[in-house]
Amino acid sequence: MATERLGVGETLGALNAALGPGDPVWFKETHARHLRVRDFLAPRRALQARFGDGQVPEHVLRALAGLQGPGVAPVLCCAPTPAGLSLQLQRPVVFERVLGAVASYATPANCASPGLRILLHCPALRCSPGALRLSQLRAVLVADHLARALRGQGVCVRLVPAVQDPHLPTFLQKLRVDWPTASKNAPAETLRDFVLAKFTSAQDQETLPPGVLGRLGLKELVKEQGRGAGYDPNVDKCLVTEELLCVLAELQEAVQHWPKGNYPVLVSNSRSCRPLANHIACISAVTALFPCKPPDSDVDSCMVIHVVSCEEEFQQQKLDLLWWKLDDQAPLRQKHLVCGPVKVAGAPSTLMTAPEYYELRHAQVCKASALKHGSDLAQDPAWTEISELLTVATIKFEMLSTAPQSQGTKSGIFVMYNCARLATLFEGYKRNMEQGLYPTFPSVKSLDFSLLHDEGEWLLLFNSVLPFPDLLSQIAGLFCTGPGLHISARTETVCKFLVQLSMDFSSYYNRVHILGEARPHLFGQMFARLQLLRAIREVLHAGLAMLGLPPLSHI
Repeated sequence: MATERLGVGETLGALNAALGPGDPVWFKETHARHLRVRDFLAPRRALQARFGDGQVPEHVLRALAGLQGPGVAPVLCCAPTPAGLSLQLQRPVVFERVLGAVASYATPANCASPGLRILLHCPALRCSPGALRLSQLRAVLVADHLARALRGQGVCVRLVPAVQDPHLPTFLQKLRVDWPTASKNAPAETLRDFVLAKFTSAQDQETLPPGVLGRLGLKELVKEQGRGAGYDPNVDKCLVTEELLCVLAELQEAVQHWPKGNYPVLVSNSRSCRPLANHIACISAVTALFPCKPPDSDVDSCMVIHVVSCEEEFQQQKLDLLWWKLDDQAPLRQKHLVCGPVKVAGAPSTLMTAPEYYELRHAQVCKASALKHGSDLAQDPAWTEISELLTVATIKFEMLSTAPQSQGTKSGIFVMYNCARLATLFEGYKRNMEQGLYPTFPSVKSLDFSLLHDEGEWLLLFNSVLPFPDLLSQIAGLFCTGPGLHISARTETVCKFLVQLSMDFSSYYNRVHILGEARPHLFGQMFARLQLLRAIREVLHAGLAMLGLPPLSHI
C-alpha cells in the first residue's frame, strides 16, 4: 500500500499543468449531485478560452487519464461532457490510500518557515471580565484561534498582553482560551524619561492635564514614513500617559526578548510530508507580508498583529504610531485584524457584557436540555461539565463561524452532538466486541474498501478527510486587504468545515446502519465503514482542537 499522502492541491496542480500554459481551469466538485458522476470538472467555457473551439487535443486527454505525480490522486477516466471535461478518480484506491494513513490527514501540511515570528496583541485583555464587551470577546476568541492555527503550522507565536486582572484568567479558562498571565506591568521608566526629556517642556508640564506626560503630534509621522494607507485621517495628537507607556513597554519587551525554545518543531515523515514545491498558502501568505529571518536576528524578523474590536481600532492606531515615534527599534510591520460588532439574538440589551452573554447562552443550553432529557438532568454532576462545554461551543461557533468582520451563527451544539454520536458508535462496537458479537478490528491492510460504494461514504472522504490538511493551512493564512494597515484571516474556515462535516455525517448516520448484524459475511463492509468513520473522528477532533474544544463523548 502506497503511503504518500494524497492532496487536493497537488491533484489540481497536475490537472492544470496537463492542459498546458494558462490560468487554472479545473475545480473540485463538492455537491453530492455532481459527485455521482465526477470528482473534478474543467468547465466548457474555460476550455473554449484555452483551446479555441473547446476541443481538447487527444494527447491532452491521454495525459489526463494517465496522470501521476507526488500527492496526485489516481485517475479512473476523463471524458468530454456537455458541462466540460469531467474526471473521476479511482475511488477504491483513494479510499485505500487515505484510510490506510488516517493520522496523516488530520494534520496540516508541514510548511513551517524557520524564524518566522508573530506577536499577537489583543488589547481587550487589559480589562476585567465585567468590562469586556461582546466585540472585545470576539477579538479574544479570534486571537486565540489564530494563535492555535499559526502554531499548528510551525510559526513562532507570542501572546500579549499578559493578563493581570485577577478574575479574567478564570473566565478565560471557562471559555477554554489559553493566554499567559503576569503579576505586574512591564517597567516603563526608560520610555517615561525619554518622553519627558525630548517631547515635554516645562511650559507643557504646566498646561497638560493631570496624569498626562506629554502631547505628541502623529500626523506628520504617518506622512513621513509612508504609512498612511489604512490609517484614520483624524489621527493626530496623542496624549501620552503612564498607562500608554506601560502598554508600549510590554510590547517592546516582547519583541526584543523572545523566549528561547519558543519555536515549534514539526516532525516530517513520508506519510505527511509534501514536496517542497507544493507548500501551500499558509506560510507563503504570511511571508509575503514579512520575509523570514533567522531566530536570532533583530526585531524586524517579527510581525505584530493587533487583533482589535472595531471600537478599539482608533486608539490602537495611535499606539502604533506612538511606538514608532518613541522607539526606533519598533517593528516595521504592524498590522490590524479588526473584529466587527456583535449582535446577540435573544439578548435583552445591546450593552451586554461577556460574562452576561455566557450566562445567557448557558441558561439556554440548560433549558433546551431539560426540555429534551428532563429537569433531573441538572442534578447530574457529569452534566455540569457537559453543559459548560456546550455553552462554550455555542459561543465560539457564534463568534467565529463567519469572517471577523461579519455576524456569526449558532451551530456549536450540532457539531458537538455529532461528535458524541461518533463516540457512542465506537463505544457500541467496543461493547459488542467484548461480548463476543463482533471480532477484533482487523489490520487496515486487510480491509476491502471497494465495499464502500454508498454516495455518502465518498462524500465524507472527498469533502472532509482528503482536503483537511489543506484547510488547516488555509486558516493560518494572513492576507493583506491592501498595501497598508489591515489584514484579514480565515478564522471562520474551521467552523464552516465542521458544520458541513457534521451535516454530511448526520445524513449518512441516519440513513446507513453501521453496526450491522453479527454475521461474518457482513463484517467486511462494517469494518470498512468503521475505518472511514475513524478518519472522520480524527478530523473532527483535530478541527475542534483548533477552537480549543475537547471532543464530547456523550450527551
